[in-house]
Amino acid sequence: MPKFAANLSMLFTELPFLDRFEAAARADFKAVEFLFPYAWPAQDIKQRLDAHGLKLVLHNLPAGDWDAGERGIACHPDRIEEFHAGVAKAIAYATTLGVNQVNCLAGKAPAGVSDDVLHTTFVNNLKYAAAELKGAGLRLLIEPINHFDIPGFYLNTTAQALAILDEVGADNAFVQYDIYHAQRMEGELAATMQQHLARIGHIQLADNPGRHEPSTGEINFPFLFAHLDRIGYSGWIGCEYKPATTTEAGLGWRQQLCA
Repeated sequence: MPKFAANLSMLFTELPFLDRFEAAARADFKAVEFLFPYAWPAQDIKQRLDAHGLKLVLHNLPAGDWDAGERGIACHPDRIEEFHAGVAKAIAYATTLGVNQVNCLAGKAPAGVSDDVLHTTFVNNLKYAAAELKGAGLRLLIEPINHFDIPGFYLNTTAQALAILDEVGADNAFVQYDIYHAQRMEGELAATMQQHLARIGHIQLADNPGRHEPSTGEINFPFLFAHLDRIGYSGWIGCEYKPATTTEAGLGWRQQLCA
């Protein structure tokens, strides 16, 4: 049976962030994830996790100015020091919050920078992050994101992510496999997850089109959930979708699709 984690950056968004933990627990989630914890003191978040018996399974490294449209800085050659500082900040939060993995968003390719420079910057930053995280007992994830939702995003496919991880050469670095992004970019969901299961550190979901909850689109989630059980995926699946109406109204998919 799959284990689902509520993504608090996408679900229960009608509530203030710190109140979403209680809502997730009331909805019978045992774990949560979110994009960034850095706007709140780590102890305040830990208090909410502990109070509601929730496990935190993922958050991201700092990713630049999100509100201004930035989606990561790991491929930006002029922001390496900022990236290094973000790694240290992420480790401090992860250690307090008890999460064992953090995700690195590559970012949008800055204009006027050659692909060679982008690639070298990204690989070197990942080597640095993986080493620092390993020292803290943490795993590093990288996530391919489709170029329809985020034009210009540097990392788009599973194959590209795996090739980069080969070059990084760190045994604590894995792919974060988002079913929605993968469906939009490449399809072959079941075969890809089976072939590369050992290199997938975390899975997220949303249906396509619309990035809404499972059962609203074209993806055969009952098949995929059973497939993940068959191939032995034992990690959490992050529910990183935009509810079609309200979070509560759309939560019935868990019972319907996993029966």
